Amino acid sequence: MIDLDDPGAVRAADPSDMLGAVAALPRHVAAAYANGRAASGFPDLAGLTSVVCCGMGGSAVAGDVLKQAFRERLGIPVDVNRSPVLPEFAGPSTLVVVSSYSGNTAETLGAFHEAAARGCRILAITGGGTLSEECAARGWAAVHVPGGFQPRAAVGHLTFAMLGALETAGLLPSLAEALDEVVAELERAAADLAPETPAERNPAKALATAIGDRIPVIWGIEGIASVAAMRWKTQMNENGKVPAFASAMSELDHNEVVGWTRPYGERCAVIGLRHDAEPEELSPRFPLSAEIARDAGATYDEVRVRTRSALATLFGLVVVGDFVSCYVAVRRGVDPTPVAVIDRLKAALARTT
Repeated sequence: MIDLDDPGAVRAADPSDMLGAVAALPRHVAAAYANGRAASGFPDLAGLTSVVCCGMGGSAVAGDVLKQAFRERLGIPVDVNRSPVLPEFAGPSTLVVVSSYSGNTAETLGAFHEAAARGCRILAITGGGTLSEECAARGWAAVHVPGGFQPRAAVGHLTFAMLGALETAGLLPSLAEALDEVVAELERAAADLAPETPAERNPAKALATAIGDRIPVIWGIEGIASVAAMRWKTQMNENGKVPAFASAMSELDHNEVVGWTRPYGERCAVIGLRHDAEPEELSPRFPLSAEIARDAGATYDEVRVRTRSALATLFGLVVVGDFVSCYVAVRRGVDPTPVAVIDRLKAALARTT
């Protein structure tokens, strides 16, 4: 095992500097918001009745953020579509936000083409590729984000470019105050959780060590914390190169808790994602559910952020998971960046078509 307090060993295990990309998240967020606010050519939103956000993997996270962080401020429903098939209700009064970092994601392009055929209003968030080319050819709005990242490392660019654009288009209120809090929280986390900060003062290193060889199971209350929990899960998969699972409270108390039995719990590390805006009636479920998991042999740890806005809370939880997932890999001497299995799967799929 690599000593996470050995900077040279950490750098050697992270040759593509995924930890650096995580630490740059506050800069990504600020630049992306300005990028989105400066965009133009948006479709008319008069009479809009719904929003559908289409994307896969890291490119879909922006839709989850919009749906959960603004559910109490938007008067129309938001659907997140991880499929080439659009919901039946999507039509001329629907704004379809198409998010694809590469611009070539097959499922997302399928939904994009279907949205065009149905006469939906379209806004693209992309780093280039076919999506960018087709939007340019048709004169449709597209916000372009910088290339060169793994898609999961572009979450700040994809999310805040979209939010800034939707503010400029008139769908969202001003996010300037919330943005300042998001950036401040991410800057604090980047310092506290950086490779240079020793494990005794670095909660991300400590948690990665506590997880060890166990399978991470992430719990978050339905809403912004459940979005963060799913992000933790996928980052554990892609960065950490380990199986991981995410559940929402209190749904997990209606099924998952029954499965916490020995010897299965002994293989798992449960992490609860907590925040100060949790519904009072749900908060007491965490210690009770944690006791059930511990009785089954699981470890239990919590991560809590104390922020005001939903956006700052969500991304405050997200950035901790991004760091932890990298340290889970680096601790084992595994490079967090490559996703060879996905590349192999894509190549195999290409041979079948």
